[in-house]
Amino acid sequence: MMPTEELNQFRVYNFIKRLMDIILSIILLIIFSPIILIVALIIKIDSEGPIFADTPKRVGKNGERFYPYKFRSMITNAYYLLKTDPKFRKAYEEQQKGGNYKIKDDPRITKIGKFIRKYSLDEVPQLVNVLKGDMSLVGPRPYYPEELEKQQKRYPETKELVREVLSVKPGVTGYWQVSGRSMLNFDKRISMDAEYARRKSIIYDFFIILKTPWAMISGKNAL
Repeated sequence: MMPTEELNQFRVYNFIKRLMDIILSIILLIIFSPIILIVALIIKIDSEGPIFADTPKRVGKNGERFYPYKFRSMITNAYYLLKTDPKFRKAYEEQQKGGNYKIKDDPRITKIGKFIRKYSLDEVPQLVNVLKGDMSLVGPRPYYPEELEKQQKRYPETKELVREVLSVKPGVTGYWQVSGRSMLNFDKRISMDAEYARRKSIIYDFFIILKTPWAMISGKNAL
């Protein structure tokens, strides 16, 4: 059982973090509202399909599944077609063999999708997930269930790290996102996510938040 003093600190941290999530996500939604409207309109003009991505649920805190809101940056049914359409076989094989579950020059990405992914604008709707309590502004990346399963088989030494990562809420931004982003393999990413889960603090969260705008504007290593 957690000592009383440590338990109180944990409760204070959670309270302040949740309060910060609510206040900042509301402010950011207001600031980004013109961009949200413009991106939504361009997505509808650029290609057929819904405004939001039709991707499977992700794994959240304590292994609970949730749907992360994201602007659609790919063709409709992209997740399903990757596995079933022969013309995406090469891309699927690249994903399965790769150490970061990412696909370079993914053929499913739309014209506007490439732009909004580069500058992380597709992630902006996840501020709604923050308000709902599914996510936090800062935290580990929300992984696909299939991704966690396959990558833990590839990197068996990461199983304990995954357990640590799932002890906290996933975030819109995080330690590895502002450090290396998509160029990092799973074992490095999950290690950085686990490090965040261990050393989490309000000051550390602010440090990551302050680094996030540059990561978005620069578009460095984004896929």
